[in-house]
Amino acid sequence: MFQKKKRTATATDHKVQRLIISGRTEAVASSAQQRIYMHENLYFSGSDLSIYNSLVPLQIKRGSVSTEHIHLSLVSVIQQHTVLRTAICFNSIRNQIEQNIQPLTDDIYSFQHSQDVSTPEQLDRLLTNELTGKHFDVENGKVLRCHVVQRSAENHDDSLHEGDLIIFVIHHIAFDLSSYKPFLKAFERACWANEYQQSVLTIPQYIDFALYEQALLADISADSKMNKARRFWTNLMHGYDWDGIRHLVPNESRADRLRSGRGYSTAFTIDQDVVDAMMLFASANNVTMFSLSLACYYIFLFKLTDHDDDLCVVSSAANRPEKEIQDMIGMFVNLLLYRIKIHSNTTFKHLVQQVQQLSNEILEHAFLPYQQIIDSSGKRKHNVIPSTFFQYESLLSSTILKNSFEISVGQGSFVNSYNDRDLNHQSGISRFDISLAVIHDHHMRSTECFLNCSTDIFKQQDYVDLLSKRFQHILTQLFCSSIVGEPIYDQFSIFISNLSLNLPEEIEEIQKVIFHRLPTIANEAPASFAQTRVWLDERIRFDPDKPQIAIYNMPFVYRLQSTHPLSIKQLHHALHLTVNKHPSLHTSLYFGTQKNLLMQRVITHEDKNNNYVFSIIETTYETDEQLNEILHDEKRNPHLFDLAQGLVFRCHIIYYKQIFSNHLLSDKDVLIFNFHHAQFDFPS
Repeated sequence: MFQKKKRTATATDHKVQRLIISGRTEAVASSAQQRIYMHENLYFSGSDLSIYNSLVPLQIKRGSVSTEHIHLSLVSVIQQHTVLRTAICFNSIRNQIEQNIQPLTDDIYSFQHSQDVSTPEQLDRLLTNELTGKHFDVENGKVLRCHVVQRSAENHDDSLHEGDLIIFVIHHIAFDLSSYKPFLKAFERACWANEYQQSVLTIPQYIDFALYEQALLADISADSKMNKARRFWTNLMHGYDWDGIRHLVPNESRADRLRSGRGYSTAFTIDQDVVDAMMLFASANNVTMFSLSLACYYIFLFKLTDHDDDLCVVSSAANRPEKEIQDMIGMFVNLLLYRIKIHSNTTFKHLVQQVQQLSNEILEHAFLPYQQIIDSSGKRKHNVIPSTFFQYESLLSSTILKNSFEISVGQGSFVNSYNDRDLNHQSGISRFDISLAVIHDHHMRSTECFLNCSTDIFKQQDYVDLLSKRFQHILTQLFCSSIVGEPIYDQFSIFISNLSLNLPEEIEEIQKVIFHRLPTIANEAPASFAQTRVWLDERIRFDPDKPQIAIYNMPFVYRLQSTHPLSIKQLHHALHLTVNKHPSLHTSLYFGTQKNLLMQRVITHEDKNNNYVFSIIETTYETDEQLNEILHDEKRNPHLFDLAQGLVFRCHIIYYKQIFSNHLLSDKDVLIFNFHHAQFDFPS
């Protein structure tokens, strides 16, 4: 009994000590390191850009500091944090990607000093080169460089002064966004090394995390968290068509695996009214802004890919659940696949709830490495890289708050973040075919977006700018009541099929091109022989002063399919476009006494008496007998049309029991399109 209790205590202790200081210098690379290594070599080896450079730009806020002091402090940081001098390479004998900590030498990093970078253009070119230049040698452990920049032409000493820059560039294989603060804290401690210094052997290193991760992945217990995650991801990705071509641009698809890494980007700020409505919706429906924004992105992609209903978007997770690694410098980020199936008859609100549930489930299993996730679908050997990416960043919890992080680098000398422009999102680099970053500031209640597209797929900047407008138009349709003239809460029940990527000016232009009647086209002419025959038959064979039954009414009865709802607004819009396009549906017949001929005349918008060119009637029914009576009236009533006024078409909407406030037609409702035979026949 006591032995069992002792074993349990030992197991518990072992769980607490799960990440230990190993002191090792060689090990298998972590899953994140392996992913970066493989993607860089498989997809971007031919690129003239470095797509995995991480930039940490700092500026001197107060005081001054010598470049030699910066240099020595950097060396101390590299000495303390071995991930900054770790080589990643493929071991062909063991058939695995390994990491090997290198000794601290002068060529394990680079240090550069520039002067007279005084103009914004010069600085912009310098920063762009730092972000995209090929500065590193990952297989030999060179993953960090420091570039100190003196901007003033007056100070040519060996010190940095107010406004000068310290630019750290670190390869993504050794650094992620969550490493930003630990790195700066380590640099600050190194700047005060005389007062504080910690031995390498007393702090956990990144290689220790890699060993801990391998132990977790090797756990064969069915109830281990890794095996539970494997089952979840296998189920989620089952049946997904990894080889399906995503036609993001008509007639453009990726022919090979290699990518240039170049991209076009555009930035835009979402209207304040839309942001407020989004925050209100998220709060009222207990969903996160991440899920809400991702749902909008899904709709955008759904429309862009011509209703591809099986969408998979990749997003990232910090993947630092353990306390021991939260302050560690290194690459921990995991890629997560958000796969969802969309139906056009799904309402927006239902889609958001669906995305929220998916997000909750994914976050429970976010620790399974990306390679293991795709391995569940048998795609690990291909190391597939997703086409579409989504990132949501909240400035309430962001690791980088603009101008808020300040460190001391010497007596009376302070530096802070340099944020002149967003280099992370507007760098000319693209790792994915299309990616959307949504940056939401909870304090300012504002949202800025960055749309980034690969030049391998999207050939022009103008097209990317147009895509950003289409995405904003989707948001406007969903969250701006003025776009549809309906209460905002009714819009959340809108069906995805009702949303459009077409901009208002494009719709207007289409209507002008397709439905515009040229002024040279005649509006008046003799009636055709068929029209004359029908018109005379009604006049001669029937006495208009006596009760009669219409013989030239042509009603056509329709019901909607249950999977394809239709809004009244959509129906009205389509009918108006159709009638405007076909003049015969708004053409009058009258006898011209001057020419002694039956004439036809197109009723145009310029006609004074043209208040309407067709009629839309709405009624209700509850029983089949009532419905049959309405159908009979449409067929036999002689007073439904007026040939002399051009009223030759009508639409009768018959609701089952009641007219619903959501203005949607159901499969129990009935539509009757009724025409007069003088302007319509069965082949029509």
